[in-house]
Amino acid sequence: MTPLALIGYSGHAFVVYDIFTSQNQPVTAYCDTEPKSRNPFGLVYLGAETNANTLLALKNHLYFISIGNNAVRSRLYHYLCSTLQFAPVNAIHAQAYIAQQVQMGSGIMVGAKAVINPLATLGNGVICNTGAIIEHECTVADFAHIAPNATLCGNVSVGEGSFIGAGSVVKEGIVIGKNAVVGAGTVVVKNVPDGATVAGNPQRHL
Repeated sequence: MTPLALIGYSGHAFVVYDIFTSQNQPVTAYCDTEPKSRNPFGLVYLGAETNANTLLALKNHLYFISIGNNAVRSRLYHYLCSTLQFAPVNAIHAQAYIAQQVQMGSGIMVGAKAVINPLATLGNGVICNTGAIIEHECTVADFAHIAPNATLCGNVSVGEGSFIGAGSVVKEGIVIGKNAVVGAGTVVVKNVPDGATVAGNPQRHL
C-alpha cells in the first residue's frame, strides 16, 4: 500500500493520523517548516513542503494537508496540486455517516460521528470535524471548517474559507459569506456577510 505523508504536524494532524491508521492506511512521514520536537507517532521528517527534495519525496506518497488554518490549507492545496500534479486524498473516519448522494471534492477531512446528509456538497479542503452535522442540500465551499458538534440545518450555504465554531447551530436556508467566523455556541438566524464575525444566541456582529 502506498504510504501517506501529512502536510503539517500538530494537533489537527494527530486526529487525521488516527483516521488513516485506524483503517490500515500507513502514515510514515510529515512535512512542515521545520522538524517538530513533539513527534508522538515517530514519523519521518521529509522537510518543508516547498523544498525541491521534499517535493521529489512526496511523489512517492499519498498526501493530506492536515492544517486547521483555512487560509494556509488553501494556499498549500493549490501549490501542491499544481506542483505535484495530483490532489490530496480524503480523510474519512470509519464512524462518519455520508449519504450516497453527497458530492465531495478532494483533501476533505470528515471526523468521527460526523453526519453529511443527502444532496450536500463539500468543496476541496473542507473540514467537517468530530460530531458535526451537515444536513440535506447544504453547500460548504472550499477550505471552510465546520468545527466539532456544529450543526448546519437544511439548505445552508457556507462560503469559502469560513469557520463555523464548535457547538454552533445555523438555521435552515441561511447564507454565510466567504471568510466569515461564527463563534463557538452561536445560533445563526440571519445571513452572515463576507468577512464578518458573529457570536451569541441569537447572533450578533463583533
